[in-house]
Amino acid sequence: MTMTMGMIDARKRLTSLPEELAQSPDLGALAVTRRGKPVLAVLSWDLYESLLETLEVMGDPELMKALRRGVRDSAAGRLTASAEVKRELGL
Repeated sequence: MTMTMGMIDARKRLTSLPEELAQSPDLGALAVTRRGKPVLAVLSWDLYESLLETLEVMGDPELMKALRRGVRDSAAGRLTASAEVKRELGL
């Protein structure tokens, strides 16, 4: 879900927007509009970093291949216990 706010209101409330976004994490982003058209997106830093990570993974063919394989393995019930994975990784 995205909330929409006009540029003038966003400017007035800029310093309180971090708290507003933190109180409503399901909000996602705030669309700031000028003359009714979206011109900016305001989002929490955590969401921003998450989006960057997602784009990085989706832009890497090898990571996407591994992700798809993991999803297929999970759906087929081919799972490995976390203790075994830690042991194999030497953790």
